[in-house]
This record gives sequence, C-alpha cells and structure tokens, in this order.
Amino acid sequence: MKKTLFLAAAAAATLFAAGCSSDEPAAASADSLTVSSAWAKAAESGMTGAFAELENTGDTDIHIVSAASPSSARTEIHEMAAGDGGAMVMREKADGLVIPAHSTHSLAPGNDHLMLMDLVEPVLPGTEVTFELTFEDGSTTEFTAQVRDFSGAQENYQPSAGAGANHGG
Repeated sequence: MKKTLFLAAAAAATLFAAGCSSDEPAAASADSLTVSSAWAKAAESGMTGAFAELENTGDTDIHIVSAASPSSARTEIHEMAAGDGGAMVMREKADGLVIPAHSTHSLAPGNDHLMLMDLVEPVLPGTEVTFELTFEDGSTTEFTAQVRDFSGAQENYQPSAGAGANHGG
C-alpha cells in the first residue's frame, strides 16, 4: 500500500511539473520595452544627446546593456554624476540601464540619456536618427528619434580618460 501511494504521489508530482513547464521560451526583454517621445539634439559635428521615455511593460526588470546608431561611431548610455571636486558631470553608465518591471524611465537633458559620440554626419533638425538598444538577454529593439534644435544641455562630459569636455547631453 505504501509503495502504491508513493508511486501515485510521484506520478502526480511529475504530471504537475510537466503541466507547469512550457516549451515556449521566456519573453525577450525587447518585447517588454516601449519607446515614446524620442528626440535628439541637433549638432553639426562632435557629439550630441538623445532622449525618450522608456516603458517596461513586462513582469520582470529589463537591463539595457548598450546602444548603437549609424549616425555615430560610438553610442553610449550616459548619466549625470558627481565628478572630481563634486561638480556634476555626464559620464557613461558602465553597467547600462535597468528599468524595473511595470515602470517608466526618462532619458532627459541633465539626466540619463543616449550619447552619440564622433558623429559620422551632421544631425540636422527635421531629420531622424535611428537607434538600436541591446538587452542583457541578447535581444534588441530599434527606434527612431526626431532631431530638434535645443539650446540647453551644455553639461560637461567626463571621458573615461579624465579631462572633461563640453557635450550636448
């Protein structure tokens, strides 16, 4: 009797586990991100910033690890932080950007933003810039940002090597 009960319990546990598992892969992080109100600051050369509202509609946090744009040789995720001497400077967010489940994160002037470094061509008002975001799980998503004239966001940039330079983020 004990052996029959044990076998029945084991069979029920196996069926329950099989019913709870799925052959479908987990949703990609890119599927949970909605990008809205995207825009970039116009610039003739050098570098400039891009901004947007990023909404994580999923049930788990998503981690953006990098950004790229055909408009620049290098695109970085930036933050505002205290630099040497306590002055606020813009610098690369070394670990990327985490957006908690069911929340929105603003990329805005004077805050986190995307930085287009070493522009390959002028970024002119009335045009669009394309971006690709890459997530920790390897998924990607693309979006476009309208280019606008904007006189603000003249913060100092703290490059990895040290000396600050003016930047358009």
